[in-house]
Amino acid sequence: MTKISKKRETALAKVDKSKKFNLLEASKIVKEITYTKFDASVDIDVRLGVDPRKANQMVRGITTLPHGTGKVIKVLVLCTPDKEQEAKDAGADFVGLDDYIDKITNGWTDVDIIITMPQVMAKIGKLGRILGPRGLMPNPKTGTVTMEIGKAVEDVKKGKIDFKVDKYGIIHAGIGRVSFNAEQLAENANEIVQTIIKLKPVAAKGTYIKSIFLSSTMSPGIEIDTKSIN
Repeated sequence: MTKISKKRETALAKVDKSKKFNLLEASKIVKEITYTKFDASVDIDVRLGVDPRKANQMVRGITTLPHGTGKVIKVLVLCTPDKEQEAKDAGADFVGLDDYIDKITNGWTDVDIIITMPQVMAKIGKLGRILGPRGLMPNPKTGTVTMEIGKAVEDVKKGKIDFKVDKYGIIHAGIGRVSFNAEQLAENANEIVQTIIKLKPVAAKGTYIKSIFLSSTMSPGIEIDTKSIN
């Protein structure tokens, strides 16, 4: 039997498994039961009443968290020379085209987001086998293939995230850090939940939002009362 650490025992003791909480209450509890020495990530898990194997029930979207993610996002912009300055002014960490395509071909992927233009997608397409498995492939649906390069970079830096339901019907997303105050975490969580609600597929029948849990790195999950979501 796996031995439970004293810190985890303390955390579990503070969580009433028989009770469900609203987002603000859960955010406060998550902060109280996190004992990591680093600034742990706070995550939300939303289980949906959809069948992701069916194209008309796929749930995927983007949203900008009002208080950001708390994570430093490294952005690579692959663009033509006329857009390079716009990307740099917006705060992109890496800007270029052919030189970075060569670096990626040789295995470099030390970035969190790649933003590009429709005109250069033909060049980037060959990188799909490298970028796809890492979730780095630019996609018009997530706003990472656009002519508005500067705006795209600024949005990502401010806390724009994209999410997608997995094969089990669950959406996982980071909504901040334990160093955020409870109100900030609750507002970030509410933003993504409201976006998911708006994306409800017409083909989805029955209960759409089945369960919501909030947790931090290595903490127990706190169940949210779905009826408390406006």
